[in-house]
Amino acid sequence: MRTNLLRLLAMLMAFGLIATACGSDSDEPSASADAPSESGLPDLGGRTVSIAIENAYLPFNYIDAADGEAKGWDYDAIDEMCTRLNCVPDYQTFGWDGMIQAVSDGQFDMAADGITITAERAEVVDYSVGYINIDQRILVGIDEEEIVDIDALVASDCNVGTQPGTTNYDKAVDTVGEGRVQGFETFGFAVQALISGDVCAVFIDETAGQGYLGENADKVKLVGESLSSDELGFIFPKGSDLVEPFNAAINSMKADGSLDALAQTYFGSSFTITYDDIAEVE
Repeated sequence: MRTNLLRLLAMLMAFGLIATACGSDSDEPSASADAPSESGLPDLGGRTVSIAIENAYLPFNYIDAADGEAKGWDYDAIDEMCTRLNCVPDYQTFGWDGMIQAVSDGQFDMAADGITITAERAEVVDYSVGYINIDQRILVGIDEEEIVDIDALVASDCNVGTQPGTTNYDKAVDTVGEGRVQGFETFGFAVQALISGDVCAVFIDETAGQGYLGENADKVKLVGESLSSDELGFIFPKGSDLVEPFNAAINSMKADGSLDALAQTYFGSSFTITYDDIAEVE
């Protein structure tokens, strides 16, 4: 009886060792966001991160009409961050209008769309540290001679266009009053309204405004000084465990010059993609 029991125990122990060995090949990575990688950054263990992205906001994200590929600052920056953090980005096209609420509701792990950091938005989502500052400017028709700066625009009685839900919209309302502000689904529609004469100016981020100058250089121009300088960041659901890792990745890219290199690529004169060169998002 004792001999049979010992044999049984030996068999069970051997089976346990085999099962353990087999399990080590198939189990998911056990690394957590708190576990540092060899680089000293958090290791997300191959985790998939869902990212809401508009694909219609130069130079941050767009679909290149020439090859149908999704490109832009957001893609290059987040791809590099996920390389450093050991995560897999899952980009999902989503309209700006409901993006912040969708992230707040947990529909996505994060969003990237040139999002200005504001106290109001921080009540419903968590922000990363800022990664760049962008100036707000006024876009007007090429033949416009009276509206040369913000004071001239305020003194006029014409309507201005911009995209609702943006800090550009807020700035427009604060500047000329809500009654003179006309909202458009995208900045592209606002610019077309400017070209057709339906509005006399568009409140827009300078980087996006530059993107409209391309083939429309004979139709629109930026005027006046910067209206404000806004810090941009990624957004996450409240309490997300991804904020700290992505902050670490952003700071590491600041430290080694990677963010500066991306800025030269996408915000300098070498970037020639315009809204005439990108595909419409369906």
